[in-house]
Amino acid sequence: VIHWYQQKEGEAPTRLLFLSGGKATIESGFQASRYMVERISGQRRCVLTIKDVIPDDAATYYCAYWDPHSLLNCMDIVKILFTVIGYYNKVFGSGTKLIVSDKGNSPPENSEILQKKHENQIMYVCLIEKFYPEVIRVTWADEEKEITDNVVKGDTWQLTKEDEYSIASWLTVPAENKDKKYYCKYEHESQTDSLPTQVNSMKTAPQEEDCSTVFNRDHLMHRTAYLVYIILLLKSSMYYLMILFFIYR
Repeated sequence: VIHWYQQKEGEAPTRLLFLSGGKATIESGFQASRYMVERISGQRRCVLTIKDVIPDDAATYYCAYWDPHSLLNCMDIVKILFTVIGYYNKVFGSGTKLIVSDKGNSPPENSEILQKKHENQIMYVCLIEKFYPEVIRVTWADEEKEITDNVVKGDTWQLTKEDEYSIASWLTVPAENKDKKYYCKYEHESQTDSLPTQVNSMKTAPQEEDCSTVFNRDHLMHRTAYLVYIILLLKSSMYYLMILFFIYR
């Protein structure tokens, strides 16, 4: 049995339909004629189609199924017993975000990798700027496979200009891997690209500056850093006033 859920921003997921025995059952509150679901045998795929999309359809859609697990793995008789009375986990997919807009998509205006060496590590920052819509997938890989360890992906943020988004992702590797090539790959509905770390155009942050230099580009300044700056400024002002008070006293 395959389930499909709809989750609108700020709301709990709501089951849209479920597919069992090749037949789809649409939950009440949804117009059955607008939804078609198909399970592709042999490919482990299930496709949901929404007809005549309207702004109210904007949401994230998840497929899900019940996955059986036995509780114990010991004697045969116990295994048989617990297979019968075992429990199930509902496994969800990563979700597909649907955006309904009259604005066409636009590829990133700029994409680059910044590099910073810190002690015995090298940090690569992949910066992808000014694209629409905000849905984008960013991954790191080497010459052989995708890399998931020591990778941090930031959230997309919106620039001051309406409907333009940017995103950054970080990869940290040992300094002895400086001659190894890594790739920052992004997939956007308007464009797919792969940026290598070893290119002449790759920018390097000045070594004498702090690691935060890498992030303080355009709108990468974190709000926390801003608040800390304000607090320190206020403290400095208080000390200055106290000194003036004692001097003129």
